[in-house]
Amino acid sequence: MTVRTRADLVALPSYVPGRTVPGAIKLASNEVSAGPLPSVVRAIADAATAVNRYPDNGVTDLVARLGDKLDVPVDQLAVGCGSVTLCQQLVQATCTDADEVVFAWRSFEAYPIVTAVVGAAQHRVPLTAGHGLDVDAMADAITDRTRLVFLCNPNNPTGTALKADEVRRFVDRVPSDVLVVVDEAYREFVDDPEVPDGVEFAKAQWAAGRDNVAVLRTFSKAYGLAGLRVGYAAASPQVAETLRKVSVPFSVNALAQVAALASLDAEDELLERCRGVVAERARVRSELLAAGFEVPESQANFVWLPLAGRTGAFNEHCLAHKVVVRAFDGDGARVTIGEPAENDAFLAAARSFTG
Repeated sequence: MTVRTRADLVALPSYVPGRTVPGAIKLASNEVSAGPLPSVVRAIADAATAVNRYPDNGVTDLVARLGDKLDVPVDQLAVGCGSVTLCQQLVQATCTDADEVVFAWRSFEAYPIVTAVVGAAQHRVPLTAGHGLDVDAMADAITDRTRLVFLCNPNNPTGTALKADEVRRFVDRVPSDVLVVVDEAYREFVDDPEVPDGVEFAKAQWAAGRDNVAVLRTFSKAYGLAGLRVGYAAASPQVAETLRKVSVPFSVNALAQVAALASLDAEDELLERCRGVVAERARVRSELLAAGFEVPESQANFVWLPLAGRTGAFNEHCLAHKVVVRAFDGDGARVTIGEPAENDAFLAAARSFTG
């Protein structure tokens, strides 16, 4: 007899991480090329001597520190094993198989997966011609079945970002019983002052009596802790409490907690590193535009090349030049901004592409 599992999961696609090719430059996973700071490495090493003990299940010290940093009460914060896990927990906390999740497409490829795992339906809303989120179409897509909307800002993989008036216009159209999740995994790379700080926006909404806005952030990108998996959510007390209820016990490990705290201690240095990434992002985009590529303005630590049917050929061309990009066949290629020399290698490959 074969063990019976959910039949609807047979067609569920697996999450596809960026490839790692020995000897090649990896610009496929939106990691920061520079490693963790020495002070963070020391904190991790010191904490490693106590890994025979369970971590703090409440992530107490980190939650308190984030509360001070964000000026958000601790009962409105939840920490998880990376923000992607919080995405799944939010769907679990709001949806059953009778409900629906709305998100743009193409956007973060985990959204359809975490939605399907819960058994909820999904409504994918096409991007605009400029590769951005179409907030009016997303608002139109909300039905009586909708329980959650993911708003990825800046959007992954296109890097495009919504302005404050667009976010406000969208939220104003969302029913009060539908949760809007502003996913800000790349917030620290935003340099456009018209792109709102999601936490500050959410606090204004909460103060006005709207508790249906939540914000996700992560230590994986700007803080260089992708390998340790720690992210956090700011939400209404009810949503944050429910998130904590559906979390897997001890899922934020002890090393991740210590590393996140040490990274906050060194935040000024890490954010200076982000500014270097932003400068390189502008340079890479400018040179790609000069080479004839279409590249939408990015507010993340990557750029997007909407190559459509040429994507596969471009991917193979870059691999032949020992550069690994993230190809989404039929749509385009996402290229992480690395160190200047890594970016130069990618640009050389891109300029020689004739496909």
